[in-house]
Amino acid sequence: MEAEGLTNEQTDKVLQFQDLTGIEDMNICRDVLMRHQWDLEVAFQEQMNIREGRPTMLTASTDVRAPAVINDRFLQQVFSANMPGGRTISRVPSIGPMPRSFTGILGYVINFVFQYFYSTLSGIVRAFINIGGGNEPRIVSDPLADVMKFIREYHERYPEHPVFYQGTYAQALNDAKQELRFLLVYLHKDPTQNPDVESFCRDTLSSRPVIDYINANTLLWGCDVSTPEGYRVMQTLTVRTYPLMVMISLRANRMMVVGRFEGDCTSEELLRRLQSVITVNEVWLSQARADRLERNFTQTLRRQQDEAYEQSLLADEEKERQRQRERDAAREVIEAEERARRDVELRKEEIARQKIELANLVPQEPPADAADAIAVVFKLPDGTRLERRFQQTNSILDVYHFLFCHPASPDEFEITTNFPKRVLYSKAAIDAAECSVDETYSKTLKDVGLKHREVLFVNDLEA
Repeated sequence: MEAEGLTNEQTDKVLQFQDLTGIEDMNICRDVLMRHQWDLEVAFQEQMNIREGRPTMLTASTDVRAPAVINDRFLQQVFSANMPGGRTISRVPSIGPMPRSFTGILGYVINFVFQYFYSTLSGIVRAFINIGGGNEPRIVSDPLADVMKFIREYHERYPEHPVFYQGTYAQALNDAKQELRFLLVYLHKDPTQNPDVESFCRDTLSSRPVIDYINANTLLWGCDVSTPEGYRVMQTLTVRTYPLMVMISLRANRMMVVGRFEGDCTSEELLRRLQSVITVNEVWLSQARADRLERNFTQTLRRQQDEAYEQSLLADEEKERQRQRERDAAREVIEAEERARRDVELRKEEIARQKIELANLVPQEPPADAADAIAVVFKLPDGTRLERRFQQTNSILDVYHFLFCHPASPDEFEITTNFPKRVLYSKAAIDAAECSVDETYSKTLKDVGLKHREVLFVNDLEA
């Protein structure tokens, strides 16, 4: 970095900028800082704009279109070398001192008028020649190269100077408009053929107060009018004399030439003129900054309101979805209870129907004195005692049919003995068994060991 002419402070800023942005190429870091007069904060903000999708004109294509610039001398502060503080090295032969005799005075006036009209007529002729194509057409093929060549050659000839904007004229205009800064345009002409340009560059622009003021308050763009880019800008700004500096600023949302500095002057006078133009026009930039700040605040407020509204909508939608889920859950509970109730009713109806059908299958009770009669006492779950006689040839299923059809009997039950406990009949076992009912419960009462008088228990399977 020291080999490239940077001070220790500038080198530190390059390293800080590299750490902040993560840009590996230190040359790029240096160029960005130079474009922003080594203002680390502004340069870093530019990189943040680029990452947010709002690139500055410095990094945009060189084909970017320049905004229109209003060039009206009636709206400009114009300063020339003939004004106080100006200076010029005249190249027109002097007409001599004012004579005292009448004939001498008459000759003096005629000579003065002749030189004035000759100068005016020659200027008009040159203008027509330029309009008529007296100059060769200049195609701007690489405007950035023209600007960089001028900066390099200017620095070699005049090492002390303000920082020049390293970009095209269109880029400089767009950047000044975007950043709401003053753009100071300097058009350079061969100093070996123009003593005023040599004096202006070597003495005025090299002054430290002038350098500091220009770096702090403007973007300085310069180019040589011998190059296609400089020539194009010269035609746009209507140059009358050299050296020429033009101040461009945003006024009423339009880029406008607000100050024109024609010819050479002292560094103190240039500083005074720059301060005068900036002081008069700073109010427009301040208003533009305030308007932009208000727009940004309004946009931010509107965005926050939209975000809050969206969040409110999402919260309302979530609440509605939660209420809908609760309603669906409550409806499902009610539907489940209704299905269960219907199932119970259907089951009761089915059991009532089965009792009617199975009542016809219950065998006749044998007389008490029948030789093969078995007296059975059934103890129901509710404490009811039922007595019934069956024949030894009746099956266990016949006993089940009798109990099932009795109004006091449970719907699901099993029949067991007391001691030793044996399950003679179980509806659940029948439902779970793969074998048929006839194979399991076709045995007679005699086959299962029931004799003259027995006590059997009826157990409720649903209790």
